[in-house]
Amino acid sequence: MTPHDRVKRTAAADSDTARVSTAKKAVLVVDDDPMERTGLAQMVSSLGYAVEQAGDGEEALARLETHPISVIVTDLMMPRMDGFELLQSLASAGEAPPAIVLTGFGNIAQAVSIVHELRAFWFLEKPADLSVLGTLLERAVEYGSLVRETERLQRELGYHGILGDLVGASKPMQQVSTLIQRVAPTTASVLITGESGTGKEMVARTIHRLSPRAARPFVAINCAAVPQDLIESELFGHEKGAFTGAIGRRAGCFEQADGGTLLLDEIGEMPVNMQARLLRALEESKVRRLGGTSETPVNVRVLAATNRLVSALDRKTLREDLYYRLNVFNIHMPPLRERKDDIALLAQAILADLNRKHDTHVTGLHAGALERLMSHAWPGNVRELRNVLEWSVITVGKGTIHPWHLPKTFGVPTSAPQAAEHPIPRAEGGKTLDEVEMDYIMYTLQLANNDRKKAAHMLGISVRTLYNRLARPAVPEKESAQTAGSEVA
Repeated sequence: MTPHDRVKRTAAADSDTARVSTAKKAVLVVDDDPMERTGLAQMVSSLGYAVEQAGDGEEALARLETHPISVIVTDLMMPRMDGFELLQSLASAGEAPPAIVLTGFGNIAQAVSIVHELRAFWFLEKPADLSVLGTLLERAVEYGSLVRETERLQRELGYHGILGDLVGASKPMQQVSTLIQRVAPTTASVLITGESGTGKEMVARTIHRLSPRAARPFVAINCAAVPQDLIESELFGHEKGAFTGAIGRRAGCFEQADGGTLLLDEIGEMPVNMQARLLRALEESKVRRLGGTSETPVNVRVLAATNRLVSALDRKTLREDLYYRLNVFNIHMPPLRERKDDIALLAQAILADLNRKHDTHVTGLHAGALERLMSHAWPGNVRELRNVLEWSVITVGKGTIHPWHLPKTFGVPTSAPQAAEHPIPRAEGGKTLDEVEMDYIMYTLQLANNDRKKAAHMLGISVRTLYNRLARPAVPEKESAQTAGSEVA
């Protein structure tokens, strides 16, 4: 992010804060009875709040478009658009301020239902008591401020490279974070694409955590890992006796994820005949257990992931109608080689997690080790990075990871031509320690394309030390032999 971008973002945040500050005591009173509306508005005004008035839900929506409102106080029963429809409209748009619902004695149950279903702040029985109304307004304003602050912090976390389980501040990852935050609050199906090891399941988990379904189950199934004869049972469940070994009724992934989110990982590997049943379940929101005679309604948001989308469509292993049903919204995870600026941030997060897992105390990476990581191509993406760091953490145990703490095979070319181009020096018998060290220095210089500063970083030494090591005079073979002979004698 450039300094200019930071200034613009700070200015935008300050502008938002100013608008919130101006509107923090603005209350919209909605009631179709002019006398009751005026009396209530006077009560609210006497408590120190600015007041706007509306005669029904439609007029309230128009007021909200032009006036910053912190709290809505609305009657429940009104012509044209009543209180329920007003709050439902605001909730579907994701822009509802805290609302206090006014209700008569006979409608208390409905008011309580609105509080739970539409997340209204609270309800108040008519006629309103001044002290109770004052307490509710004060708490509603505080609640609204808390919600806005939470949203602001969530945006800031996204800007700084951390969103749920995802880590990365590079431009490609900022784009991914933006897409996730846009689609998470909706019910849209999402198709997540990207190479193996890029973190597609983490994208799915982050979408779930930022969605209204966060408190409900998140269930993931790897379609490529389940045997073909069991995939139907895994997805839809089975009844007792449905097949050999079915000793009892079992709920499938759809029922387990009811109310929550289901991730179908490697969807292109699902048997084609099963894809037709899956499509029907998605369209009808119902599943039938294997061996069952009735259908069970399910409320599941389905996410799908694949690392071979184009080939799956070309090979006809993924039905086009299922693809279009799942690909309502697409998020592509970039490979690690295209976002190497994230490696340092990723390594920091991974090391913290590995320290907890293995009860180790690794503090970070030496500049030389980080340079080695940055110069690698990462064909295995983030999964490969985690494996490399886990090996190093277990090896080191505590302190800093230096270049020599990385796995011995890390960065070693696997193809024959590359291996011949940069052969790994061998510690042959008869060589002195200085000679072995010089061989390794020369090997590192080859890897660094003779860039001595880069080679020094990779070796974990200063550039001056590297120059000193290279400047040391070689020991003549004849002198070495004479010295060795005199020592034997």
